[in-house]
Amino acid sequence: MRKWKIPFVLFLLCLIYLVPDQGRKIQANAEADSDAPVDPPKVEEKFGAVPNGLSTDSDVAKREAESMSRKTLRASAEKFEFQAEVSRLMDILINSLYSNKDIFLRELISNASDALDKIRFLALTDKEVLGEGDNTKLEIQIKLDKEKKILSIRDRGVGMTKEDLRKNLGTIAKSGTSAFVEKMQTSGDLNLIGQFGVGFYSVYLVADYVEVISKHNDDKQYVWESKADGAFAISEDTWNEPLGRGTEIRLHLRDEAGEYLDELKLKELVKKYSEFINFPINLWASKEVEKEVPADEDESVDEEETSESTSSEEEGEEEDAEKAEDEKKPKTKTVKETTYEWELLNDMKAIWLRSPKEVTDEEYNKFYHSLAKDFSEDKPMAWSHFNAEGDVEFKAVLFIPPKAPHDLYESYYNTKQSNLKLYVRRVFISDEFNELLPKYLNFLMGLVDSDTLPLNVSREMLQQHSSLKTIKKKLIRKALDMIRKLAEEDPDETNDKEKRDVEESSDENEKKGQYAKFWNEFGKSIKLGIIEDATNRNRLAKLLRFETTKSDGKLTSLDQYISRMKSSQKDIFYITGASKEQLEKSPFLERLNKKDYEVIFFTDPVDEYLMQYLMDYEDKKFQNVSKEGLKLKDSKTKELKESFKGLTKWWKNTLASDNVEDVKISSRLADTPCVVVTSKYGWSAYMEKIMHSQTLSDASKQAYMRGKRVLEINPRHPIIKALRERVVTDPEDESVKLTAKLIYQTALMESGFDLSDPKDFASHIYSSVKSSLNISPDATVEEEEDEAEEPETETKAEEESASDESELKDEL
Repeated sequence: MRKWKIPFVLFLLCLIYLVPDQGRKIQANAEADSDAPVDPPKVEEKFGAVPNGLSTDSDVAKREAESMSRKTLRASAEKFEFQAEVSRLMDILINSLYSNKDIFLRELISNASDALDKIRFLALTDKEVLGEGDNTKLEIQIKLDKEKKILSIRDRGVGMTKEDLRKNLGTIAKSGTSAFVEKMQTSGDLNLIGQFGVGFYSVYLVADYVEVISKHNDDKQYVWESKADGAFAISEDTWNEPLGRGTEIRLHLRDEAGEYLDELKLKELVKKYSEFINFPINLWASKEVEKEVPADEDESVDEEETSESTSSEEEGEEEDAEKAEDEKKPKTKTVKETTYEWELLNDMKAIWLRSPKEVTDEEYNKFYHSLAKDFSEDKPMAWSHFNAEGDVEFKAVLFIPPKAPHDLYESYYNTKQSNLKLYVRRVFISDEFNELLPKYLNFLMGLVDSDTLPLNVSREMLQQHSSLKTIKKKLIRKALDMIRKLAEEDPDETNDKEKRDVEESSDENEKKGQYAKFWNEFGKSIKLGIIEDATNRNRLAKLLRFETTKSDGKLTSLDQYISRMKSSQKDIFYITGASKEQLEKSPFLERLNKKDYEVIFFTDPVDEYLMQYLMDYEDKKFQNVSKEGLKLKDSKTKELKESFKGLTKWWKNTLASDNVEDVKISSRLADTPCVVVTSKYGWSAYMEKIMHSQTLSDASKQAYMRGKRVLEINPRHPIIKALRERVVTDPEDESVKLTAKLIYQTALMESGFDLSDPKDFASHIYSSVKSSLNISPDATVEEEEDEAEEPETETKAEEESASDESELKDEL
């Protein structure tokens, strides 16, 4: 007994010593778990950053669930207060700059792309920074959890240290964007490098709680978290899966932001905003696949019975043989199963980053259809792909669409439509940025990708950036060069017949007639450009096309017109009107046609405005042949003026009430007695009609713009000669005055003017007709004969009164 007593005492002493220690461990574990959430939600398996996903054990899943389910900042984390400017910035972003919630994804992908750009730049001098294995894959991954309403965006970029998280996501002065700009201004060597900037805070448009998990090569893995309530916390990450390197952002979405848990919505946003990001963007997407699984025995029996009942007696023996073979094989059935895999979203390559020599025509066509969302088979008429270098560097691709939008000119001055997409460092900024091209070139499709413009600023601030003026100037020049080249390559545009035949024989049929097609679709834009853009007026004038009296229905340029001008011709002749057919019969062209001068037809209403701005071209003045100033040599002009001096003076006095400034001898008429022309700087007859047809026109305010009218007479015409003789005989003869006034009104109407008193003109015509029919001027219209009046019928009251009297007599 004594020999067992000593060991028993030692056992009791050990037990007493161990019990308090174990209690302390239990208490420590309880304290350590005090921050853990109650009943953590289940985490989807294989939530990883590699294409096939990473399998996780139960401990990792539990730690991950703890991180993703927290709605309050961890008690053990180090707390910080946001800089005052950050809170103010978030308020500005949410309420003004970023009214569109969709852009939060653009900002996060942009930041991820910047981080990837930076690690790629560092790897140029130190390849070890990329690490090995999956860390070398520079990509962006998006994953969502519909049950927990979590959207995650991960990159394998440079990552952030604890200090980076505090500075970059807690202050503005030391943000990644500001630091990058300062570095670029001092050294100028770094390009496309950035981390998280101003745009990061737009996440709170859709999330009420955000976690930023980041791992830098020089530090441990940390978690930054905040509810945008003025504070944020940073703690060492010991519960999430190790990232290796890079950053993962987890957005705990608000209830009203549930649309961003839809895979189709995310695909649409990536396609819209980040399609041309340099790095692959993958989405963990669901997919239904068919799978062969073992069939139940009951189902197999049912299938056999069904096949037996539908079989015929003749095929019985064959089916028995097949059935015997089938019994040897295991029974299976096909079912649909939902699987998940990484889906690449930005498969469209950024062709503008490549050399134009490396891009094929087919690639340009496909890129145009993707850019314009045009699913027709029509190809763009032309394109221009170029890189601009110098103080402002940018890349651009411009396309001329095959057709003009139906509403291109309907509300030209009231719309702000633009078809040019603006990218900054391959990040889409806006497709409603109207400052890059003037309004008259808004029909062009394309994009501009600038490395000079700031990324994370508002559209209003971007409009005032000094680089925009330089970009706009270069874009206009390139656009006009592209249109000019389209004309030069069109075989129909050359006057050299041999060259035209060579081009046609060398398979240039696709380019044949392309500029005529362009002009029919967008010619009005060129004219509007001449009106609006004084700087490029001469360049635009070279692109003008029109028909002339010698063009045989084909389009002609000003250069071609000048090449056909007579040696003695100093002015470029043109005439405006409603249609070519009407102008061809105009009396203003009679003498010009006889002398073989070429005259331009302007039949578009905008041409009247155009010619008010296009005063000259290549030192040649423009002359409207329906206005004063037309000078054609005539050896007998002086003699004719003296001979008809009396008639012109008398006629001017006779038409004093019709606001005729003068009556002159004309040098432009051949077969017509007379025409009415206007002063050189006043409105033409066609312009008057255009202005009168305006809905809100005011005739009283337009009077000062009407050109003074001058009656030009043809001294060789028999009517004018006869009128001169009658005036010499009796200048006070009222019938002669009436004839002179009728001739003027007829000329006024033939010259394209509206008559101020059509009734008076009609009465003069009828009087002339009477005279030609030998009807007396005093003859009157035969009056209608009066018919005999019918006796008035008795009124109903009288009839009733007579009836009453008759009845009364009968009673008596």
